[in-house]
Amino acid sequence: MEHYTKQLATCYTGVVHDVMRAMGLRNFTLPRTLRPLIKGQVLCGPVFTIEGRVDETADAHETLLQWTGLLSKAKPGHIWVSQPNDNEVSHMGELSAETLQKNGVLGCVIDGGIRDSSFLEKIEFQVWRRFHTPRDVVGRWLPAGFDVPVIIGDVTIQPGDYLLGDVDGLVRVPKNQIAQVTEASVAAMQTENKVRTAIMDGTDPQQAYLRYGKF
Repeated sequence: MEHYTKQLATCYTGVVHDVMRAMGLRNFTLPRTLRPLIKGQVLCGPVFTIEGRVDETADAHETLLQWTGLLSKAKPGHIWVSQPNDNEVSHMGELSAETLQKNGVLGCVIDGGIRDSSFLEKIEFQVWRRFHTPRDVVGRWLPAGFDVPVIIGDVTIQPGDYLLGDVDGLVRVPKNQIAQVTEASVAAMQTENKVRTAIMDGTDPQQAYLRYGKF
């Protein structure tokens, strides 16, 4: 697992996207409305997933009890991926992020909001999110599932799948194809380097494409 995380992290989302498209895979690019809090910091690794639901009648104590229970389940060496099914409150903040980071979680992808953003940036804990708000989950939101399939945009993410996120966006790599996709992506980058060298040496770009089958 760690081997693939390190190897995939040397790739960039564009080449991984192209490799998976050529393999005939579909629906693996997460919505462009998800953006990283920390620009330039790559997020890569296997995921554990969280599904949630809004409950306006939830007791404040119960919401915090359930939330801290989620933090206790977090898996080191993995990415926290959340579909909160909520567009109003934040689903990651200062204490939670610090707890996850201390326990070895690589970062978060949340189809929703966050708060305490300056602190998250300060501790360099990468979070992909859609919006910011000071509102939190207390008395409003409860988890509905852990390590279950979640859908973000048109992408279904299974527990144990891999995510790679860079400045261009996020892509999902199926866990049962991580070896094939990673190896093909590394090979594609090596071919791109040959194309680049040929063009810099004066080869016509179309001829370079025909020679190496890559551009």
